[in-house]
Amino acid sequence: MPVQSAIVGSAAGLHARPAAVIAEKAEELGVEIFLAIPGDEPVDADSALMIMTLGAAKGDTVEVSGEDAAAVAAIAALVEQDLDA
Repeated sequence: MPVQSAIVGSAAGLHARPAAVIAEKAEELGVEIFLAIPGDEPVDADSALMIMTLGAAKGDTVEVSGEDAAAVAAIAALVEQDLDA
């Protein structure tokens, strides 16, 4: 299973807006993708609520994993963007 680390780019972390954008994209991709704080249990990336439970702040590392390397890379790229802009 491909895993990619990403640094949270949104100023307020993975709160409601960034989580919703990521979850929407994950659902569009149509494959299972997971997000996790290293060492913690992964959550489904297609659930904004589950993403918010990570409590990831700007600059935190998040691991993105899934069966499809391109989908993992796409979600990791979103995590790294400032989705509040």
